[in-house]
Amino acid sequence: MKKEIYEVGEIPPLGYVPSKMYAWTLRSDRLGEPINAYKREIVDVPNPKSNELIIFNMASGINYNGVWAAIGKPKDIINTHHQFEDPQDFLICGSESSGIVYAVGDEVKDFNVGDEVICIGVQYDKNCKVYKKANDPRTSPSFRIWGYEGNWGAFAQFSKVLDVQCTKKPKALSWEKAASITSTGATAYNMLNHWKGNEIQKEDVVLVWGGAGGLGSMAIQIVKALGGIPIAVVSTEERGKYCIGLGAKGYINRTKYEHWGILGEELGENQVLYKKWLKSVLKFRREIWNIVGERKNPQIVIEHPGADTLPTSIFVCDNKGMVVLCGATTGYIGSLDLRYLWLNLKRLQGSHAATIEDVESLLDLIMDGCVNIPKINTYQFEDIPKIHQDIYTNSAADGNMVVVIGAKNFK
Repeated sequence: MKKEIYEVGEIPPLGYVPSKMYAWTLRSDRLGEPINAYKREIVDVPNPKSNELIIFNMASGINYNGVWAAIGKPKDIINTHHQFEDPQDFLICGSESSGIVYAVGDEVKDFNVGDEVICIGVQYDKNCKVYKKANDPRTSPSFRIWGYEGNWGAFAQFSKVLDVQCTKKPKALSWEKAASITSTGATAYNMLNHWKGNEIQKEDVVLVWGGAGGLGSMAIQIVKALGGIPIAVVSTEERGKYCIGLGAKGYINRTKYEHWGILGEELGENQVLYKKWLKSVLKFRREIWNIVGERKNPQIVIEHPGADTLPTSIFVCDNKGMVVLCGATTGYIGSLDLRYLWLNLKRLQGSHAATIEDVESLLDLIMDGCVNIPKINTYQFEDIPKIHQDIYTNSAADGNMVVVIGAKNFK
């Protein structure tokens, strides 16, 4: 029997989109710690425009976007939705999912009701002249991240997505695994392969910050699959051993060092302080050499902590190598000794999200058995506030995190 709303875990008849759904929402008047910012509400299911699809979410990945949105920093993202012609007084987060197509707009050509798909976070206008010229959606003024700048994300029973952010899910891939790879694995793949002149080559040393996390655990495997030498940076010996199991050549325990943080003016003016910093970072670099077995610096550094680690990343990166940054979990305001950048021809490269082509290339590696989707921590729909609170307080479990929505009772 068709209903106005279905309980979480119930599967509506294929192609029937109810008028209401359960969703975890954020509103401007309650932003703050995630445990209090997220509230479960009943909201209207949106209608698709001509180039949009309605997806019944089977599983949703979790990433840091849900924390930034909840705390309202660096900005209240809810107030930006008017830029994308879909203003609402709430935000449904969730920037990656796997699900089933339940409705399609008139201009959608590549997908039909019943298709099993993976949805990535990248949204843009495919008719944008800037995008067409650069052939990179991230250059377009229409670019936004679904479930962050764009609304109707994956923390709901149904989502509204653009056709350009979808790809077919391989049948052999579980809903949970499919939902866990786009913001971590595809981002790592893009960081390693997109930037001309610094694409990963065989035998390249690649330093991976946060090797036991979602991004790091995928980056290690991709580096290994493409012939590189991955070295992980971790905070515990247990996490280091986990990275070895993923294929890392070795690991560095960052808690053995104290030189983290922003390089202030006093460091440049005080030779005693500078020599203390330099001694520690040289010791860190020697650990890399010891792991590799020769004096070989990283050609690529996978960076996402930001403020605390950027000076070290620039220092240890090889001449004409690249520090590629996709986040700043320890702070947005960074610093570095610019001499190491210009004198040694090093590259500091920003990298944001990934393209659908990156996802498809990563899926090829996964389906060929070259990359295994690492540890997945599976949660229920009602756990969404607590998961984000754990990320916020740095007490989340290692590995990728996935919320099961419709997949709970799917046969």
